[in-house]
Amino acid sequence: MSKAYLAPYGVGLGHASRMVMVADYLQHSDIQVRFSSFGEAAKYVAMKGYRCLNAPPVEFAWNAEGGFSVKHSIANIPIWFTNLARQVNYETRNMTMYSPDVILSDSRLSPLVAAKLLGIPSIVLLNQIKLLLSPRLREFRISRFFEAIVAEFLGSMWNLADRILVPDLPPPYTIAAHNLWCVGSAARKLEYIGFTAPKPVVTEEQVAKVVSDLNIDRSRPVAFVHISGPMQTRLPFINLALEATKHEAAKDIQFIFSEGRPHGNTEPKRMGRVWYYEWCHVRDEVFALSDVVVVRGGHTALSQAIQFGKPVVTIPIENHGEQLGNSEKVAKLGAGVMVHPKNLKPDKIADAVLQVLADPSYRKNVLELKKMTASLDGIDNVVKIVRSYL
Repeated sequence: MSKAYLAPYGVGLGHASRMVMVADYLQHSDIQVRFSSFGEAAKYVAMKGYRCLNAPPVEFAWNAEGGFSVKHSIANIPIWFTNLARQVNYETRNMTMYSPDVILSDSRLSPLVAAKLLGIPSIVLLNQIKLLLSPRLREFRISRFFEAIVAEFLGSMWNLADRILVPDLPPPYTIAAHNLWCVGSAARKLEYIGFTAPKPVVTEEQVAKVVSDLNIDRSRPVAFVHISGPMQTRLPFINLALEATKHEAAKDIQFIFSEGRPHGNTEPKRMGRVWYYEWCHVRDEVFALSDVVVVRGGHTALSQAIQFGKPVVTIPIENHGEQLGNSEKVAKLGAGVMVHPKNLKPDKIADAVLQVLADPSYRKNVLELKKMTASLDGIDNVVKIVRSYL
């Protein structure tokens, strides 16, 4: 039996969720699958019924306000390099014992290094080649120079993979453009395969059931607050977003919250005009019935919103270069509004939601992007490429 070794990045659930979809397809083709990850991703993979080996973590640091901490992340650099070396050793040992035919990494370097050492073909799924510094740091020329040097170094490392697959729309509509372009060392290998978020397959009956169960008033707008990202960043954002629902101008809007907590309660709590899920098991139905989606700015969440044809309000994690870049591009494409995370207040969130609901151009623009996704099935493309190595 052919074997595939899947290694998603461990922070957040976006990387793990798309790797689980790939694994589901591969198993239907009688291909044996094994996972390696860490953190929340490892828990999510195990929850989906797959065996997942727990690698040493390599994570960024976050401050008490839920933002990216430059200071603490720099302090963690020695730990990163130590754990990266441990990961390479760990992955090499696991791959030797498992003897896979192909390695599929999602935004992780250590499996690619291990695969290169062992002579195993490797593929990387990647929507961020370089690490973007915060806007404040990028004001300094020395910081921009440092960012460019690190980008080329990382580009050369990603080049260890036989193929670099970008789960995004082709230029000039690429959502992750800020995180991908202008890196010469990896540019020639980039293959744009389309979004790897699940294709919407929700029926009207499924949506109607959720509307009935939650007692949703279809004559009033619905905002879906879809929270994702590292756990440390969620609670501060949740509290602000819940306060935003109390805004006088937003009194006619119905809000549905999804905390994104694996193994959390799947029964929603009702709080006035707010339904709150710890884990939303009817997420696709809620996407379908919503008029606007509030997200952080992660690539997977934005992909899902576009595929459902829903305009967005993005509130990226403070100092998180990738999410800031994604959010700026979506705003430039006219598919939503970006709220800057610095000094974030509940009224700013409410005002942005009202702005998107009041202006039909946002929905028109996102529906144009949705049309482009119809001919690009990212998951199917990944599966075909993986199978070509088996």
